[in-house]
Amino acid sequence: MKFFNAVLTATLALSTAAFAGETDSEETPAEEVGKAGAPIRNLYDTFLVKTDDNKVVSLEAAADDLVTYDVVFYGELHAHSGNHLAQMRMFQALHERNPEITLSLEHFERDIQPVVDQYLAGEIGEKVLEKDGRAWPNYKSSYRPLVEFAKQNELPVIASEAPKSAVICVGRKGPEIIDEIPMPDRGWLAAELHVEEGPYMDKFMEFIMESSTHGGGSKKSEAGEEVEGEEAAMDPEMAEIMRMMSMRSFSAQVLRDDTMAESIALHLKDNPGRKVMHMNGAFHSASHLGTVERLKMRMPDLKIAVITPVEVQDSAAPGWTAEDAATGDYVLLMQAPPEEFVNEDRELEFQRDIMKKRGENVCPYGEEPAKQAETKSSTDTE
Repeated sequence: MKFFNAVLTATLALSTAAFAGETDSEETPAEEVGKAGAPIRNLYDTFLVKTDDNKVVSLEAAADDLVTYDVVFYGELHAHSGNHLAQMRMFQALHERNPEITLSLEHFERDIQPVVDQYLAGEIGEKVLEKDGRAWPNYKSSYRPLVEFAKQNELPVIASEAPKSAVICVGRKGPEIIDEIPMPDRGWLAAELHVEEGPYMDKFMEFIMESSTHGGGSKKSEAGEEVEGEEAAMDPEMAEIMRMMSMRSFSAQVLRDDTMAESIALHLKDNPGRKVMHMNGAFHSASHLGTVERLKMRMPDLKIAVITPVEVQDSAAPGWTAEDAATGDYVLLMQAPPEEFVNEDRELEFQRDIMKKRGENVCPYGEEPAKQAETKSSTDTE
């Protein structure tokens, strides 16, 4: 079980919907540093907290502050209704204060920018945008309001994400495969990748290791005996597989971060004075890491703010911890969505189905390895 969990985690990581506000139920909750003062009554209810003084603020007050920034990163837990409603309200509020604002989305890949532009210009309909633009399954419920607002107000929309095919390749073969990607496909990826050690890599690897060891488990030794805990974790073959897969997974994650950062930077350089509001999974921007730090590498003088969603532990008395506050200039307190599984066997069944489907993805560049199943890594993340 432990080996399966480790491989599964590296294969599926990083599902950024799992981040920002998640607390392991087996751990003692951290002490809260603030309370909202009113309950969160449903999945649409949210509270914004300004973390420099740990005060709940109104949308209007937050927008008055955030409009002074060059780029606002609004992290999300994908498909959370309250999170997406709050994003829409913030985008509209910022536009009211400065019409020269651009919407940037993780949810469209960079090579379909012409399709997005055609839709904004009224040259194609929404069904074509969804099909040719490879829109996410939750496009209509989560991102349609943002795109429609941009269209109605003639605002640019940046399709910022790296194409999935390239992310799959890097996750399976490592960043070296990028040298084998021909033009024009190579041009849809960031010119430079920053796969360096640091807080972001540490955070990524910590997530993988915590998830892979969650719940314990066992594996058989060479003698056929069950090996628990530390002995299983120390198996050299498993450790090497995990190390290789984790590094490839991290490289795939970084490809996404660097490509989104470069997309925003290129737009700002071509359009001096514009503001940008960028939407991405919370892990990409929490604590000013990931895409945020890679944008700062490209444009050090930018003033950047981060909003990070936090699922509260108690909807009746929602609060936040110092650890939550450290993830953004603002945090968005939200009700946690329903538990996805209550039965571990059903969860493993679901995860195996995902592995099987994602194992069918093919890297179109270079030669596929003979033992693909041993080297797959997390590249199809949302």
